[in-house]
Amino acid sequence: MQTSCPAVLISATSSGQGKTLCSAALACAWRNRGLRVQVFKCGPDFLDPMILEVASGRAVYNLDLGMCGEQDAERLLYKAAQESDVILLEGVMGLFDGQPSSADIALRFGIPVALIIDASAMAQTFGALAAGLLGYNPAIKPAGVIANQIGSSGHADFLRSSLPANIPWLGALPKDNSYSIPERHLGLHRASETHDLDARIEAAAKMLPASSTLPLPPTVTFNAPAPRDLPPLLTSKTIAIARDEAFCFIYPANLDCLRELGAALTFFSPLQDTILPEADAYWLPGGYPELHMQEISANVAMKQQISQAFAQDKPILAECGGMMALCESVNGIAGFGLLPGISRVESGLQGIGTQHVQFDNGKISAHTFHHGVFETLLQVTHTSSAAFGKPEPVYRHGSLHASFLHFYFPSNPHAAARFFLP
Repeated sequence: MQTSCPAVLISATSSGQGKTLCSAALACAWRNRGLRVQVFKCGPDFLDPMILEVASGRAVYNLDLGMCGEQDAERLLYKAAQESDVILLEGVMGLFDGQPSSADIALRFGIPVALIIDASAMAQTFGALAAGLLGYNPAIKPAGVIANQIGSSGHADFLRSSLPANIPWLGALPKDNSYSIPERHLGLHRASETHDLDARIEAAAKMLPASSTLPLPPTVTFNAPAPRDLPPLLTSKTIAIARDEAFCFIYPANLDCLRELGAALTFFSPLQDTILPEADAYWLPGGYPELHMQEISANVAMKQQISQAFAQDKPILAECGGMMALCESVNGIAGFGLLPGISRVESGLQGIGTQHVQFDNGKISAHTFHHGVFETLLQVTHTSSAAFGKPEPVYRHGSLHASFLHFYFPSNPHAAARFFLP
């Protein structure tokens, strides 16, 4: 069984070319025409999807052959094709960077590729660069190119004229700081921190030539995935999930997976709430707790109630920033104190890459990208495996699992369910 939908993968020569802004502008332009736009982010990123969700008005899912797997991508794309008018994937880094890369996703599913190229210091070489990148693997289908950071309409004309006939010109965005999206040590700012984000994306969308008639990308046919029948391992269980400015790194697919396993989900803010929801288990995902430690430290009522849940042996999963917040202190400021040890944030990267952890009920995929350090005497119960980079430890302290890893639940729903069961 098959279904079809126009689809395009947005890539570039490298990081920093403007993929997220241009992807958001395209999504916004199509959405403004009344089209249902489903955006995906290649790779395990949390921050870019927040921006793209504002542009598209729909939850943005991750596609990553290394962490999520081919079957998961096939399932998500097939569902999107049934429910959308156009599918847009934002790539990660440069087109061929990584193993697997954005190009691997495009080739596996037959999705045409559009390039974003920073042309600020470039003229006719623009065409050679686009032709070289899109022709590097002859199996790649060119969908076009957008020039970013152009200086003038005349500059755009030079760039456009340099393209070979088989690469469509999709437009250009001029140099304009009003489009830029602020960044910090883990990447872009969260979407909610940029108060005029809607206006920035809208302005970028209007700069695309004839945005009201922007052509759709080529139609792609997607195959139906194999049936997935998840056992109701979490039926009648309620899981309370921390979600606010400090705890915001949550894969939408993880929430879907928990619901498919039978769980009811509720959300709370460790920053603002003084009452912890009644639940069978708790999940503190990653985010930016280091930016909010004064509020966390001052929320004595929440600290007491989380401690009480831990004393009652309620299962708790703490990932990355969630683990740091549960330590005795973060950067010298008191945390919730459930985990013996202290955390701090270093200026340099401390962990990066796709990882896998072998538990008793199978291997689960995860990702790590952090500047944090956790100093503790706790015994390591599991250690991840990684193709590159430093393996990450997993700690078990009473009913609490903690690690710098961000787990991808659909990669092994059985293992994910065990985090939330006694």
